Formats: sequence, structure tokens, C-alpha cells
Amino acid sequence: MTINGWIQILVFLGIVIALVKPLGGYITRVMNGERTFLSPVLGPVERGLYGMAGTSEKEEQHWTTYLGAMLLFNLAGFALLYLLQRIQGGLPFNPAGMGAVSADSSFNTAVSFMTNTNWQGYGGETTMSYLTQMAGITVQNFVSAAVGVAGAMAIIRGFSRASAKTVGNFWVDLTRATLYILMPICIVGSLVLVWQGVPQNLNPYTVATTVEGAQQTIAQGPVASQMIIKHLGTNGGGFFNANSSHPFENPTALTNLIHILAIYSISFAMLNVFGRMIGNQKQGWALLGAILTIVVAGIGVVYWAEAAGNPILHALGLEGGNMEGKETRFGIALSSLFAVVTTSASTGAVNTMHDSLMPLGGLVPLFNMQIPPLGGIGAGVYGTLIFAILAVFIAGLMVGRTPEYIGKKIEAKEVKMSILAMLGPSLAILALTAIAVVLPVGLSSIQDAGPHGLSEVLYAFTSGANNNGSAFAGLSANTPFYNITIGLAMLMGRFLLIVPVLAIAGSLAAKKSVPASTGTLPTTGPLFIGLVVGVTLIVGGLTFFPVLALGPIVEHFAMLAGQTF
Repeated sequence: MTINGWIQILVFLGIVIALVKPLGGYITRVMNGERTFLSPVLGPVERGLYGMAGTSEKEEQHWTTYLGAMLLFNLAGFALLYLLQRIQGGLPFNPAGMGAVSADSSFNTAVSFMTNTNWQGYGGETTMSYLTQMAGITVQNFVSAAVGVAGAMAIIRGFSRASAKTVGNFWVDLTRATLYILMPICIVGSLVLVWQGVPQNLNPYTVATTVEGAQQTIAQGPVASQMIIKHLGTNGGGFFNANSSHPFENPTALTNLIHILAIYSISFAMLNVFGRMIGNQKQGWALLGAILTIVVAGIGVVYWAEAAGNPILHALGLEGGNMEGKETRFGIALSSLFAVVTTSASTGAVNTMHDSLMPLGGLVPLFNMQIPPLGGIGAGVYGTLIFAILAVFIAGLMVGRTPEYIGKKIEAKEVKMSILAMLGPSLAILALTAIAVVLPVGLSSIQDAGPHGLSEVLYAFTSGANNNGSAFAGLSANTPFYNITIGLAMLMGRFLLIVPVLAIAGSLAAKKSVPASTGTLPTTGPLFIGLVVGVTLIVGGLTFFPVLALGPIVEHFAMLAGQTF
């Protein structure tokens, strides 16, 4: 580790924290329907969309109606993306002549982008036409992120309202998040990426002759417009197979900074939105403090593990850190930072190959996905609030008092729904991993024997079920078995989380506000931050740690002993 590396990491953290309050204020005004500087331009568009949808910003929905609208919208998105992949060979904007995507891969990809997971079992530049990338992948990048924001707003309203029967209007939340937040930022961001050298065109692939006289096909296309929403919406699916390590996706140090800032910006700001809407911004900062504690610790572990390097190579006289699978233009510090940011924010974009991380370096991204301390663009809010609910519940048990949080009594229903939200993804990960490592059809795709091979399979199902999308690239996952099973993991991870969350939102909104008393646990100070961190690490970690740690820790000590698998 170097001072320069830590300075780069601290500069990034400083910038993203500085964006929290102004961005959080803007998002709050947008989602509350208040006037913003874009209202004169976008207001008529917004009202026109409501008219076409047959709804109004004045209409509100019960949580079950809100959930039904969300599920129907997701189903329609899945069907359209699946169909687009299956018929892309006969559609325009396909200069490379891409044929129809296989049924199992189309299923996996449609589920992936509809659920905001963005797991990719395919190579984008060799599989998807320009039309599929633009009208399918990029559109889902926008709307799946907006669905996450809508879910976050529902549970925030649950805390901010009292004796209410509604949690908002899904169609209004979806429209505002897309129209006022995601699209304006992405228009500006994509132009900046084009300025930095990211392609944005509809040209055929270029065939070039190398200095050795060989023919090389250089893929290009509408890349910049997909890259910015890929990160801002915590999606992660790349235009190219190499994702953000590809020089066309991430050509400069500035684009790398833009990418990781985009990943955290709205996710962090949404916690400020939570604080503003409940009338106490300190509550949002406390949750953000808990998240940063976990994130900074993870960055430290990955950076240390990668900078320490490979002991087997050291024994051969090759000193230095682990540069396997990394871009030299980013180095160890920024590669370690990117790995932690993308997995803690449920994004899945990568600028280094996680399969090439040192064992303990790979353990942190796995752990981040098992207990996402931040989560996606909206999932981060309800993921964090679930751990906050569990934290006050455990604290209440310790002192023999009915737990309260933000003026709402946390009772059996909220705790049961919180536990269900945690157990849904857990069931998908552990059950499907167990099936994959005992069946020949699952074992045949594993590149590495021993504990690292187990980690490759566990990482894949963890990434799918916990809304991430990154991969240990050693697993050949584009097979019917993995396309279907990882697709099921993504469905379980998304909807076995969001259904309980909306149930919690409806339950909390219907409750009366309870004034704080001398026995109420303060939830803005270091004690509460420590409690949330502890519950996140212990309650979340105990679900997975015996399995998740098996591969990396065994591999770590084996490498210290000079053994490989």
C-alpha cells in the first residue's frame, strides 16, 4: 500500500460525501412533486405521461396495489427484452449481423436486466445488436433503477407518514425518478464520456490489420449512453465483455472516477432523502456512517491483500503486489477501490477481474454481496433500513422494551418481514450453490479445482441473488443449467426482498407516531451506528460466513504454504 493510493481513495470518498446533501435535496423535491429548475421543461412531459398511463400525481395506492403495479411493469419489461433478443436477427441496427440469442440465455438476460442485477453470461459485443443494446439493455438500465428508487420511496413514506393507508403511486415515482433524476444526469454524463473517448455511434465494426499482418475486428457502437446509466443506476452490465476494464468503456482516469462516483452518488443521497422526509437529517447521516464504516474496512482489506501480492511468486523471487487481472493504468489502489464500491453498491461493473484477486481480496466482495451495506440505487435504502429495524429490535430485547425507530413501534410483523427479506436471497444462494456443486452439469463449468472452484460457484449465485451481477470469471456460466438457475436466483433475490419491504412500508404507514421518551434508543449517535454495523456483520454474516469463508481462507493458507489447486 502507498500514500498515493490512499490519497486517491480518500479524495473519492470526500467527493462522494460532498454530493450527498445537494443531490439528496434535489431528489427530495423531485419525489415530493415540488418545483425544480427542470419543471418548466419536463412538467408538461410528466403530465402527458400520466395522461397516457391513465393515472394522476394526486392518486395514491395501498401497498398491495403499489406492489401489483410494480410486478406487472417488471413482467412487461421481461417479456419485451426476451422477445427483442429472440428476434434481433431480423431487426435493424445490426451491422455485425448478430443472430437470435438462445432461449436460455435470453431468459437469463431478460431476468437479469429487469431485476437490476445485470449479470451477463454472454459477451455483449459478440451477442447483442445495437438495437438490443439500446432499446433493450439500456432502457431496462433506466427503468429497473427507477423501480428501485420507487421501492425506497415507499418504505421512506412508511416512516414519514402516520395513520395512512397509502405509500404513494408507483407510476408517479417511476416517472419522476426516470424523467427528473436519471435522464438529465445521464445526458450530461454521456457527453462527458464521449469527450473522454468513449464511442457513441452506429457504425459497423472496424476491421484493422495489425503490425503482424493479422486481421482484428474492433467493436464499437452506442457505448457512452449505456455506460453512464450502467453506473448511475447501479446496474453494472457492460457493452463489452471486459466491462469497465475495456478501454472503450473506461479509457481514462477521469472516466474511472466518474464511474465510481456515479455508483455511489444516488445511493448515498437516498439516505439523505430518508432523513429529510422524516424531518431529521441526522438519521440519514447515522445510517451513512454505518455504511462507510463497513465500506472503508473492506477497502482496507482488499488493498492490503492485493498490495501484499502472491506468496508463491515471492518465493520464486518475483516481488510486488498482485497485478494479475488488473489494468496497469488503474493499478492496485483504484482496482481495489472499484472492487469494493461495485460489490457494496450492488452494481456488478468491474475494472479488474475478481477471479484474479488474492483469496482474502476476493473474500471481501463476496462478503459485501452477502450483506450489502449499501445496496443498489434504491435497494440500498431498504436494505440498510432492514438492518436498522433488526438493530433496534435486538436493542429492545436487551433492555426489555418494545423497540421503536423513527417514532414507529417495531412489532412482530415488521421483524418477521425483515427476517423474510434476509432469508429469501440466502435460500437462493445456499440451495442453488449446493445443487450446482453436486451435479455434473454444474461441476463441468468450473475452471479451478478445490476451494477456488467452490468460490466461483458461490460467487455466481451470490451475485445473482443479491442484485449485483459481477462474477468470478473462471466459471463458464453461459450454459442452460447456469442460465436457468442463476435466473431463478435473481428472481428470488429481487422479489423475496422487495415484497416484504413493501409490506413493511404499508404496516409502518398505518401506524401512529409515538413520541420519543427517556427509554427510547437514540438513533443518531455512535452507539446506534455501532449497533447497526454489528447487526449487519453478525446477523447478516452468520447466515453465510461458514460457507463463504471456506474457499478463500483455505486457499489463503494453502498459498502461504506454497500450494496451488
